[in-house]
This record gives sequence, C-alpha cells and structure tokens, in this order.
Amino acid sequence: MKMKRIVTILAATLLIGAGGSIKAQEEVNIGKQNIALSSDLMTPEALWAMGRISGYAASPDGQKIVYQVGYYSVKHNKSHQVLYIMNADGTGQKKLTTGSKNETDAAWLADGRIAFLTGGEVWTMNAEGGDRQQLSKTDGEVEGFKFSPDGKKVILIKSIPYNDIIKKNPDDLPKATGRLVTDLMYRHWDHYVESIQHPFVCSVGNGSAIANDASDILQSEPFECPMEPFGGIEQLDWSADSKLIAYTCRKRTGLEYSISTDSDIFLYDVESGTTRNLCKPEGYAEPKINPTKTMKYQAVNAPENLKNNVGYDQNPKFSPDGRYVAWLSMERNGYEADRQRLCCYDLQTGEKSYLTESFDSNVDDFCWSDNQKDALLYYIGVWHATENLYAVTPKGEVRQLTNDCADWGSLQLMNNGRQLLMERHSYTEPADLYVVTPNTKKPEKTAIQQVTQENKQILDRLAKPSVESRWVKTTDGGQMLYWIIQPPHFDPSKKYPTLLFCEGGPQSPVSQFWSYRWNFMIMASQGYV
Repeated sequence: MKMKRIVTILAATLLIGAGGSIKAQEEVNIGKQNIALSSDLMTPEALWAMGRISGYAASPDGQKIVYQVGYYSVKHNKSHQVLYIMNADGTGQKKLTTGSKNETDAAWLADGRIAFLTGGEVWTMNAEGGDRQQLSKTDGEVEGFKFSPDGKKVILIKSIPYNDIIKKNPDDLPKATGRLVTDLMYRHWDHYVESIQHPFVCSVGNGSAIANDASDILQSEPFECPMEPFGGIEQLDWSADSKLIAYTCRKRTGLEYSISTDSDIFLYDVESGTTRNLCKPEGYAEPKINPTKTMKYQAVNAPENLKNNVGYDQNPKFSPDGRYVAWLSMERNGYEADRQRLCCYDLQTGEKSYLTESFDSNVDDFCWSDNQKDALLYYIGVWHATENLYAVTPKGEVRQLTNDCADWGSLQLMNNGRQLLMERHSYTEPADLYVVTPNTKKPEKTAIQQVTQENKQILDRLAKPSVESRWVKTTDGGQMLYWIIQPPHFDPSKKYPTLLFCEGGPQSPVSQFWSYRWNFMIMASQGYV
C-alpha cells in the first residue's frame, strides 16, 4: 500500500495590512495549501497548487532580483500575487509581500528602492520590504507605470470613459443594462469597450510623491495605448535622457479598427508635447481599403506601400545611447499571424532596417545589449517548435546562443551589462528564472544558471512523461514536426488511448510551452499518449 505524499506550499500568505495590524480572518489566506497525492502522477490539485512566476527585474547594480509569484485557490476562486527578492545567484530568497492585498509589477528605481502596484496605486519600499510609501493618489486608477531613467517623471496607465461606439446610457435610467452599439469594435474577448487606456506623464517630486500634474499623451484622441487585448507597459519606453517616449498605438476606430492590424510607433517629446510617427512618412495617405474583400490584393499591401510599416508594429525600446529605437514589426496589413520581425530605426538619419530577415520565424521579445559600438540585440524566437535565445548584429547577422528543448520567455539585460535575466519552461517544467551569460563568439559556451525553483517541492514528487519530437511527410511533400508525449511509467507492450492536440493558430506553433489551461503533463499523467 502506497502512503499519501503531502506537498506543502511554503509561501504562506500573512494576513497583515499595510499599516501592520492583523487583518480579520475573513480575509482569504491563499498560498499555503496541503495537497495530498495518492501516487506520483500529476493531478489537477497539484497543478493548481503551483506558484506561477510572472514579472521580474534585476536591481541597478545587478546584485538583486525582485519577482512576482501568483498563488491560486480553487476553493475561494481567488488568486494572490506576491513579491519576492533574492540575490542574483538565487540565494537569500525573501518574501516582501506580507499583506493580503495583491502586489505586482515590481520595478527598481535608480536609488535602489522598489516601486510596485497595489490597490491601483504606485508604492515604493526598500529592498528589505520596509519603509513603504504611497507615491500616487488617484483613487485606485493606476493600471501600469514606468519611471523615467532620471527618476523625475513617470508614465501612469489609466482608463478613461469611452462612449464613441457603445453610447452612454441616460442618467435617468441607472438600472438599465442594455447597450446601444453603433459600430465595431465594441467588444474584446471578455469585455465591452466602454473605457480605453491612456498613458499619462506625471512629475515625481523629491522621489517621494507623484504630482497631480498628469499630462495625457493621447489628449482628446479616441485611441488606446497600450493596445487591446494583450498590451501592457511594454508598449511604451523612455529614452535614456528621459526626454522622449516611444509608444505603440493603432490610431483608428470603428470598422477601420476592426479590420486593420496597422499599428504604429510614435515618438512623444515630453517637453514640447509634440508627437511624430516613426513608421509612416509625413503626409502619408493610406490607400482606400474595401472591407468586403481580402486585403491580400489591395493597394495597402502593394510592394511599394509595404515600406510604410502597414502591419502590426509594437513594443519599442530605445538603444542605450539613445540613437536607435527598435520594435517588433509585421509587414502586411490585415495579417494577424504575419511574421514578426525586428525593426530598427535610426533617429539621426531616419533610416529603417529589418535585422532578422534571415530568421524565418517570429521574434517574440528582445532587448538591447550594452555594446554601444556594435549595437547588438538579443532576442527570443521559435525554430523547430522550441524557443531559444539569439543575438543579431546591425548587419542582420544572427547567432543562436541556446539550443534547449524548452521555451525561453521574456528577457532583460541585467545592469551589470554581461548577463540576461530570463524565464524558461517546457512541457514538464513550469516557469522558473535563469541568469544567462551570453557568449556570442562561442555560443556553445553560453552559461545558464537557474536561480529559482518555485515548485521543486511538488515536481520532485511527480513522475514526468517522456517527450519526443518526430517528423512526418505531408501530403504536399513537405515535412511537419510533431511531438509525442508518453505517460509516466509508459509500457510499450500495452495499448493506450490517444489525444491529438492541434493548435488553433496560426499565430503560434505548438512549442515547448507550459500552460495551466492546456497542460500536456496532466493529460499524459491521466494515461494518454
């Protein structure tokens, strides 16, 4: 008889508020859970007991890492987002969040303090979690933030009412639930568009308070930034001298918005308040689009018009010296799954170049190196259904730096200038953080160090399925890669039921992702191939 194995999630949630007093017991305590496993097979209970790492950032001196973990309770149908800090080598882990409120979006300030969101406001604390101060006072309206490099200003993301498409109900009908919809696009995924996000620039006084002098970058413009449905603060960036903001926006509404993927990168001058489009030439006039026909053969996607960045452009990042802005760029309008390239714009000459033309797949995220001379960039992209790390030169020379059967996630340069802070996961491993030391001359010597083991106490008790890649000849004579995942303790002499998982794409391939919705390890653990 096998004894039940008890897995205890050690990240307990203390019921202590910002003022330090003990909260009433009606507060939901999410984090510490006892999970009974009757065998070494993955169960839904074990899956939902796992901590989920999300945002992370390295300190200005590269010595510390702050990161976010979410814990979920099926019983209470709630989650709790908490912040941790550790040394850059993974030692000295300490939980910073001591209250029952969510704390998210941690970012380091130049003075070594940590800024974060809680209750819709920006707060700061020291690296020990103490000396907490509330910087913003917006009645809980802040949804994202990014401080300027000099610490004197901050971008705050807030939602404003939007009634251009869904009209505001009459004030004398406060209980009316109907909606008067006059155009597209009136809904995204799980919500109606009755508000849109705008970025506001505010002054920071003495590093201790955010002034009430908010300036709306999109003042009087009926457009959103960040963009629906998945955009966040990564769609905006500060220049190194804190004078410019690059931001992503699709400046159209209604039917035009709903059929077009043409978003652009705009440059906002903080002092003058002026804006210019980096994707389109001044005076650009879009060719007329017939919404009843495919855009494939229309003038907007004619070869001579593609130079105007008519596709999906997003996530700008300034180079360390401020001369360049790079961003992710799709070539054609109306193609949600077009190849995502790395575009680089020279602010001195106005020239654009596409650096990853030799890489026949998407660039999913990128960051600049601190190599001012060579202007090297690092990026992640999928090839043969695994997502690995690459480097690209200004001349478009691509070098693969990792070759893992895994998916590497978003990346950022650690401020020691020599290493990258990255996330990694696979079919059998949820996300953990790694410090990567790239070697562009000898990629095989790229060093990889795992610095978190968030779910070790669960994973050590679970048997893993086997994962194997195979190729099959297709009906048109090509070759298609697919994955075979066999249950733990697989016996080749027995017959097993089979599940066939097909990607709904074509936005993304079935790469080595870990999902809490489509989890292949739990499927295989139920006895399926």
